[in-house]
Amino acid sequence: MSSNNRRIVLASRPQGEPTAENFRLETVSKPTPQSGEVLLRAVYLSLDPYMRGRMNDAKSYADPVGIDEVMVGATVSQVEASQHPDYKVGDWVLAFGGWQDYCVSNGEGLMNLGANPSMPSYALGIMGMPGFTAYMGLLEIGAPKAGDTLVVAAATGPVGATVGQIGKLKGCKVVGIAGGAEKCRHAVEVLGFDACIDHKAADFAEQLAAHCDQGIDVYFENVGGKVFDAVLPLLNTGARVPVCGMISQYNATSLPAGPDRLSLLMGTLLVKRIKMQGFIIFDDYGHRYPEFAKDMSQWLANGKIQYREHLVDGIENTTKAFIGLLKGENFGKLVIKLNEPLSI
Repeated sequence: MSSNNRRIVLASRPQGEPTAENFRLETVSKPTPQSGEVLLRAVYLSLDPYMRGRMNDAKSYADPVGIDEVMVGATVSQVEASQHPDYKVGDWVLAFGGWQDYCVSNGEGLMNLGANPSMPSYALGIMGMPGFTAYMGLLEIGAPKAGDTLVVAAATGPVGATVGQIGKLKGCKVVGIAGGAEKCRHAVEVLGFDACIDHKAADFAEQLAAHCDQGIDVYFENVGGKVFDAVLPLLNTGARVPVCGMISQYNATSLPAGPDRLSLLMGTLLVKRIKMQGFIIFDDYGHRYPEFAKDMSQWLANGKIQYREHLVDGIENTTKAFIGLLKGENFGKLVIKLNEPLSI
């Protein structure tokens, strides 16, 4: 086992799109656990769009990453050494270890996945934050009913794909929005959506209106920008809009050019009595994780939910993969394999 810890730190704050120069891969000594602590060896690292916001020195729901600090992120790790009574060597845990090989934990915030989980990386996706986000955002805020038209953007990403499939289980007509013909085919043929529209198409707004001829009852917002511009006039009276993310805007350094659409948005919300609500999954619904885990485990076991992972090998490829994520280059839940599992 290595005595070193490879880690990626924030070297500088990006202006607009992040570049490789905003990150630094460095090697330091592996930490040593003290009494009551465990040494965690990261096997899988989750890359997610929210990380772009944490690179800004701006007030948000979580503190920004400091310059020269390790980039944040959820990991599925194994206990390599333990001085904690609740964890033994080889145990798999869901942690928040960040972009690095090793970290030390006192056990706070860890979720023990046991000695032999069948698909450990799923804890970063369908059984973790993205799946939980889709489940609570759709069912609690979106409140779908049989016969509703549900539209979800970023439809083949880990949240959007799950939203659409749960919508089908609840009897909705599901229209996805994704980038490119391959992703749209996947949404229809594998995920079971009724339709999926390529947002890169010149007549995207017209296609969306044609597929949503009865209007839109639930719009799960992951994207913002031109996608929301096309959705807004199609929202029905009493529509629900869970606001999960705005990935099209994460690299923006100023407000978009063009007319101020705020009064149009506010007027539509008022006249059509639309519910539009943002949420932060663990802050708002963390206590309901067991409810989600029970349902999702059963759906997966019964083949009712399909899940796609985009696995990239090696910490040295993390930065490139993250920059690509913000451009929609991934296909499925983006996970970095940092290390091989322990040989026990």
